[in-house]
Amino acid sequence: MIEQSVLGLHEVDEMQVAVVGGKGAHLGGLSRIDGVRVPAGFCVTTDAFRRIMAEAPSIDDRLDQLSRLNPDDREAIRTLSAEIRRTLEAIAIPGDLAAAITRALAQLGEQAAYAVRSSATAEDLPTASFAGQQDTYLNVVGPAAILQHVSRCWASLFTERAVTYRQRRGVDHRTVSMAVIVQQMVFPQAAGILFTADPVTSNRRVASVEASFGLGDALVSGLVNGDVYKVRDGEVVAKAVGTKQLAIHASPAGGTQEQAIDPDLQDQPALTDAQVVRLAQLGRRIEAHFGRPQDIEWCLVDDGFQIVQSRPITTLFPIPESGDRENHVYVSVGHQQMMTDPMKPLGLSFWQMTTPAPMAEAGGRLFVDVTHRLASPASRAGLLDALGRSDPLTGDALQTILERDGFIRPLPDEGPPGPPFGGAPAPIETDPAIVTELIERSQASIAAAERDIATLSGQALLDFIQADIAELKRILFDPQSHQVFMSAMEAAWWLNDQLQAWLGEKNAADTLTQSVPHNVTSQMGLALLDVADMIRPHPDVVAFLHHVEDEGFLDELAKLSGGREARDAIEAWLEKYGMRCVGEIDITRPRWSERPSTLVPLILGNIKNFEPGAGARRFAQGRQEAWAKEQDVLERLRALPGGERKSEEAKRMIDRVRTFIGYREYPKYGMVSRYFVYKQALLKEAERLVQAHVLGEKEDIFYLSFPELHDVARTSHVDGQLICWRKDAFRSYQALTPPRVLTSDGEVITGAYRRDDVPTGALVGLPVSAGVIEGRARVILDMAQADLEAGDILVTAYTDPSWTPLFVAITALVTEVGGLMTHGAVIAREYGLPAVVGVVDATRLIPDGQRIRVHGTDGYVEILP
Repeated sequence: MIEQSVLGLHEVDEMQVAVVGGKGAHLGGLSRIDGVRVPAGFCVTTDAFRRIMAEAPSIDDRLDQLSRLNPDDREAIRTLSAEIRRTLEAIAIPGDLAAAITRALAQLGEQAAYAVRSSATAEDLPTASFAGQQDTYLNVVGPAAILQHVSRCWASLFTERAVTYRQRRGVDHRTVSMAVIVQQMVFPQAAGILFTADPVTSNRRVASVEASFGLGDALVSGLVNGDVYKVRDGEVVAKAVGTKQLAIHASPAGGTQEQAIDPDLQDQPALTDAQVVRLAQLGRRIEAHFGRPQDIEWCLVDDGFQIVQSRPITTLFPIPESGDRENHVYVSVGHQQMMTDPMKPLGLSFWQMTTPAPMAEAGGRLFVDVTHRLASPASRAGLLDALGRSDPLTGDALQTILERDGFIRPLPDEGPPGPPFGGAPAPIETDPAIVTELIERSQASIAAAERDIATLSGQALLDFIQADIAELKRILFDPQSHQVFMSAMEAAWWLNDQLQAWLGEKNAADTLTQSVPHNVTSQMGLALLDVADMIRPHPDVVAFLHHVEDEGFLDELAKLSGGREARDAIEAWLEKYGMRCVGEIDITRPRWSERPSTLVPLILGNIKNFEPGAGARRFAQGRQEAWAKEQDVLERLRALPGGERKSEEAKRMIDRVRTFIGYREYPKYGMVSRYFVYKQALLKEAERLVQAHVLGEKEDIFYLSFPELHDVARTSHVDGQLICWRKDAFRSYQALTPPRVLTSDGEVITGAYRRDDVPTGALVGLPVSAGVIEGRARVILDMAQADLEAGDILVTAYTDPSWTPLFVAITALVTEVGGLMTHGAVIAREYGLPAVVGVVDATRLIPDGQRIRVHGTDGYVEILP
């Protein structure tokens, strides 16, 4: 027991996190790297911590209480964590353990000064750094003081900030242990932090060094603004020398003290450029050892660097694998699909099987490599025009890359420009029967797949799905289907451009496309209003729905007065739309049919906020407004020179856009419907594999790619460790924010709107649905938590089709992600809601409940006093 309680740093490595914690494991690994100097020391292992915890059974009860607390209940967490800390600090260290620690001290020098540092098993990990959550004590002298500070480090596992950090990340307090590192103090001239990837841009080829005089605590704690250096390819490429008024030094009495820096030295750099380059090279060696970018704490002692900590940088977005060493530019698929959350492996796999373009995966998201299209003069302009029109921030980011010398090597001119991004459609006649036929063909194909898949299992099921994906792609990318919605989009663009040129009318197509036929997504929102109409007359049902807690509520409804009608109305709605859900492009996400309780708040909101018949009235009103706008536009055009010709052209385009634009939403609805057929069959297969003890739970299949699942069905064997690793990875991906544009250097390129026509202080975005409206902002990140009142403005990160039922209750829309033809924009125009999308950080900058003014015509949001 005692031998395992204390280990020298030279005895451990990065594989021993469970024994010496994350920090200790990394220090052990660092001490083994040739050319890296680490202050000598030892670790008091997690075995010792567990012995101390066992001395206080009362802590168990308090841990149970902690686990039940809300992370936002700061007062309760503060009180309970303080009790645990006091209990731990009061426990005497057993004599044999104290003797082991003092023996290790004697070998290094009993009266030397030491740093006593916490090292938890849940810190400095590849997916979560937990940096700064536990305590470190500097310049501790003498065995008695060392032992006292070891106890303090153990107790610091339960500081308020550490407890809250774990609660928010779902880490069980019982699964975390604490080791303590005791290291000889170093007394540096300068100290600081080295990031082996730029923490601002995420560029992996740029190292960032922060430096100040004395101990690094002055910099880490924010007491001083240190010097900042950027190093690329062995050269300092940027330098900002800070005014360093204070330094922290060791105190003769123990501990540390602040000291003022001589005014003549305050603006002197803490390091020479040569030292900075040498430090960056040392960082690259450390990064190579650990296999990922590092956040390194360093000290300069007698012109030599000592490393006192290295942890992975956990905030960097991963880089897609390219298979070569060339430069690449990647564009986010999620920003085009209105789903920037991570997808599970099976979801990624299905999307990659469905899409016609190859896609790279990183951080649980998909990206398209646009390097070749940017390099080719024949395709560059079309790509920039299409992406710039859809999402100006993406377009501007790509333009920024093009303006850099040498990152993209131009390809030879391949002749006249090809079709724009996505391909140009051939001309098509404006015939409503075309849309009807396309929808009927899709529905028939889905019905056939549902019939044919019903009896299949095992390898035959996976073979069928693989073959049927080809049928899905044939329908999804049918040239005629593409012609329909592209011709509608081009007609809308033509109307906006020409009517502004001829009449000075901005975004006229927004009103002209209200209440069009065949828009399955907008119909879904109106149909839920009809469901509310069926339930509203039955007070027992309404009261029951206010207390729904599980998915069996539909069966319970039949026992109530009016319950059968309510149940039938909900089930009929689910029959048509139940395959949808938030993040529906990920086949693994729970569908409304699987979790109908998620609809209950929406239905109750409709009952509260609307009168009977609101769905039909809403559609009729939109149609009337569109007709009135059409008559107004045509009449004004006729009064212009050449007015008859202009009026006829406009009428032709209005007819085209109203006939075809509703179909824009249908291909995705068809794809999601087919995905649900696959999913239901795969979950039955997963249940069979659980019964056969191949899988632990049905949802394990979500963490396998389709080929891997195919192998499991064939062999009845699964790699359980792989599934566990994938679950951990997915949790880490949820904390990452995906960029719109990413390079192969890992650099996140952030675009800008570059507009000077908006009021000071306004939040700029892309105008996608015309109109100006004032109201109360409701910042909603989870649709299930929506509590809207009439007149509210929805502010959220993104909206995919599943958010449509909320649109009937709002007066305007503001999102952080979006484009001109993405689903939220299409439905906002259909419902006549002013909308601005692509407003960076809208959910952070607009407080919930704040009055705002949305300028949907000009593309900005004002925060009102």
